[in-house]
Parts: sequence; structure tokens; C-alpha cells
Amino acid sequence: MNALIALLCLIWGFNFVIMKLGNGAFPPVMFAALRFLTGAIVLLGISFIKKIPLPNKSDFKWYFLCGLLQTTYFNIAIQISLNYISVGLASVLTYSMPLFLSLMAHRWIPEEKLTPKKTFGILLGIIGLSLAMNIHSGGLLWAVLLALSSAISWAAANLLFKMKLKHCDTMQYTSWQMTIGAVGLLLYSLAFEQGESHWGFMPAVYILFAGIIASALAFVIWSHILSRTEASKASISLLLVPIVGVISGCIFLQESLKIVTLAGILLVMIGIWIINSKNTHKSHRAESNVV
Repeated sequence: MNALIALLCLIWGFNFVIMKLGNGAFPPVMFAALRFLTGAIVLLGISFIKKIPLPNKSDFKWYFLCGLLQTTYFNIAIQISLNYISVGLASVLTYSMPLFLSLMAHRWIPEEKLTPKKTFGILLGIIGLSLAMNIHSGGLLWAVLLALSSAISWAAANLLFKMKLKHCDTMQYTSWQMTIGAVGLLLYSLAFEQGESHWGFMPAVYILFAGIIASALAFVIWSHILSRTEASKASISLLLVPIVGVISGCIFLQESLKIVTLAGILLVMIGIWIINSKNTHKSHRAESNVV
């Protein structure tokens, strides 16, 4: 499972570079729509080949809601807020999702109570992420709240999956929620977004990578991880995504890497370790009970 989490963070982290390049060729929400439509088409094709059945009628309302929360609203909120606040601040607010998901899971999933150790690890990780992104205050309050709402929306979709759709095939779930969400993004872009799309070989490459690798493959991996791991442990590891994004920007876009960023990365790693480390005292006690 750790290998899958690492692979997911690498894919989504590097996708920051692809999104930045893609947004230079397409209006932002249109690029997101093309990305998720590509991913949805690939997943629906695989589902057809593998003869994965359609969602149950009783589950479809949850698919629809997750698609709107996780794909449509999440991406629109990020793109709008980025026009008024810094990228670093938007990243930190968006990736505060593990805190909200852990709080939601604590409230609604009995077996996933939030312990002091988990709380400390999550807060430490978010503080580290703030340092790594080198955020600064400023911007309109409503834009800050909008970016924060993207994290809450993402957390709510993950909670719904854990509570209502954990029994579903991950390929089936990802295919349909992504299809619904992509249609929502496309409708929004056509209705409200301005700007021209510039097609070419490299823009097509950006869409294919973001759609097939960073959307279709990555969200199937994420759904698989979330269905088999505690919400807090799975989500806290996603704090590595923007960290990988920063490092990728340094390597591929010649962006600067500051000492404060390295300090933030260290805090994020410590926070993730605290969340995922086993309680030695409890482990020994459990072993003694077995004996």
C-alpha cells in the first residue's frame, strides 16, 4: 500500500508541472474538463472490455454527488480562487483536506476516531506544507474561503465514498464519478469561461498525461487506497503531492528551491510518519494478550 501511495504522490505532484503547461494552451477549467473527459473515456472503455456492470440504481445518487463534489466543484473552486490568491496559499488551503476528512471520519465513521497523535501529525504536516509553499497572506477573503471550500468538498466526497460506496468496484466508481464531474466542468467552461484553446502536439500530450495517468490511473489508485486504509492515514500522505510539485517545478521549470521549503518538507515527512507509525505500547499489549 505504501508503494501505491508513493506512486500516487509522484503522479499528482508531477501533474502540477503538466497543469501549468496545459493552462498556457487552454482556459483553466476547459483544460480540466478535457483532462477528466479523457480519463473518463479511457475508464469507461476499460470497464466495457472487462464487462464491469453499471452502478446500482440505489448507488447512483452517491456517484452523482461525488462527481460534482470531487471533480466539478473542486476544480472550479481552485481555478477561480487562483485568480485572486497566490498559488502557494491555494495549495495549502486545498491540501488541508486531510484535516477536514479526519474530522468528518471522526464524527461519522465509528472505527476511525481522531486520536491526539493523529491530530498532532495532521497539524504538523499542514504547518510544514505552509512553510514549503512559502505562502503569504493577502487576497480577497471570499477567494480564500473558496479555496478552503475545495478542500471541504474533496473531503466530503471521500467521506461519502467511505460510508456509501466502499463496496463498489473502484474502476466502476472512478469511471462514473469522473464522467459526471467532467460533464459539469465542460458545461461550466462553455457557459462562463473566456479564452482560446491552442491545439498542437504538446497540448495534446498534456491532456493525455493529465487525463490517462493523472486522472484515470491516479484516481483508481486513490479509490483503492481509500477503500482499504483509514481516512486520516490515507489522506495525510497526500500532503506529499504539492511537495513533489515544488521539486518537479525546480527540476523541469527551473523554479527556485529555498531553505524554508526544505524545512517545510521535513515537517511534512515527520507529520506523515507520526500518523502512520504504530503505537509500540499498544502493539506489545496486543501481543501479550494473544500469548
